Amino acid sequence: MRSVRARAALGATVVVALALVAAGLAALLVLRANLTDQAGLQAEVAARETAGQLALDVPYDRLETGDEEDHPVQVTDEDGRVVAVSKDLEAISGTGTDRVTPQPPPAAPEKPEKPEKGDDDDDRDDDDDGAGAEPGRGEVSTDEPDFGNGTATVDGDRADYRFASVEATDSAGLTLTVHAGAPLAAEQRAVASVRAAMLAALPVVLLVVAGVTWLVTRRALRPVEDIRREMAAITASEDLSRRVPEPASGDEVARLARTTNETLTALESSVDRQRRFVADASHELRSPIASLRTQLEVGAAHPELLDVEGAVADTVRLQVLAADLLLLARLDAGERPGNARLELGALVREEVSQRTGDRIEVAVVVSEPEPGGLEVTGSRGQLARVIGNLLDNAERHAVSSVAVEVRGARGGVVVAVTDDGAGVPEAERTRIFERFVRLDDARARDDGGAGLGLAIARDVATRHGGRLTVAGAGERGARFELWLPGPR
Repeated sequence: MRSVRARAALGATVVVALALVAAGLAALLVLRANLTDQAGLQAEVAARETAGQLALDVPYDRLETGDEEDHPVQVTDEDGRVVAVSKDLEAISGTGTDRVTPQPPPAAPEKPEKPEKGDDDDDRDDDDDGAGAEPGRGEVSTDEPDFGNGTATVDGDRADYRFASVEATDSAGLTLTVHAGAPLAAEQRAVASVRAAMLAALPVVLLVVAGVTWLVTRRALRPVEDIRREMAAITASEDLSRRVPEPASGDEVARLARTTNETLTALESSVDRQRRFVADASHELRSPIASLRTQLEVGAAHPELLDVEGAVADTVRLQVLAADLLLLARLDAGERPGNARLELGALVREEVSQRTGDRIEVAVVVSEPEPGGLEVTGSRGQLARVIGNLLDNAERHAVSSVAVEVRGARGGVVVAVTDDGAGVPEAERTRIFERFVRLDDARARDDGGAGLGLAIARDVATRHGGRLTVAGAGERGARFELWLPGPR
């Protein structure tokens, strides 16, 4: 089942069906319990009425048991013998004995002789404990009766009953138990009617739930289908400028559409950068390759005219450009920096010491913090490349001085490279970190720059968890600050 709407409708229907079945069973149980309690109360009333007659010594054959069909009665003595039953009672179960034929009672005990008048009044005094008892009457137990279910056959009709058992004591001290029943037919009919109504309504309710869920889900998923259709069209057309429709509902689907459009925007920007990068790289490679080819062709035709130094310079330029492009490709691919611990002060001195051919001497100032205060974690080769690129940029634009300062700051290490050149206009301080961007294209190309040095430096700094910024250096020049976090 691949349709979300079908799965949602089926799931909702199953859940509602289970809930309705559980609720129906609970309702039936509660209804049955209430009706059974009502039948038990009727049985208790009938049993106490008969027990009251026994307490008054009404003969067994003259007991009034009311409607025998509605309230069958069975009376047993202490030994479980049946001493009385209601009229037309033919069979019974659930009362402890299934006998319905009364048995003759045992011989009554002899009553004690009454004391003669004039006897000692002390006898009357000795009977003070029974002063509250009414002579010639028994009593009915006030304890909670016992209840149970059973059957009874009255005048040929067999039915289910709720029986209540009440004890009574006659004036002779004989304890009798009255079992009186109340019919459960009304309870059974009510439960059967409710059950039938529930079973009849269940399919209708489930069909309504399934239909409503199908329609609601269809309406809710319509924007998703619109998003899918538009994404398919974008994929087919390769037009990343298109956007999916955003519903005005503000719900999860609207957020999905918004996120999809943001992803498309980022993807379009990435593809545009990639295209510009390829175009710029092709352009930058075309010039030295064309120059080198021209020189070699001239040299092949006229060896005496071969410019060996120019060919070597173009080859070096190609090598540097190829190395820069390869490093950028590795950074774009997500290459992770190394985990070596480096001392930036020593790394800067080493890089400066290797720059013997620069036209301007670089002044290096390294602060002396606590031991390990200038250490960072990362790739030695990539960080050396960053420092070299910053020095190249400063030396290219400086008039007479280039200075490097290394110090600890803000939980990391700062390398500041300052020159006294023309500086960077404030409006261009973000743009210069883009690839193949040169503020003076003609001069930069003549000097061998391709506009990748600062872009590489910024990307390497970002990969190491740091940042690279540029600011003015007073009245003249530029100051590039590289901040890297301390060892991890």
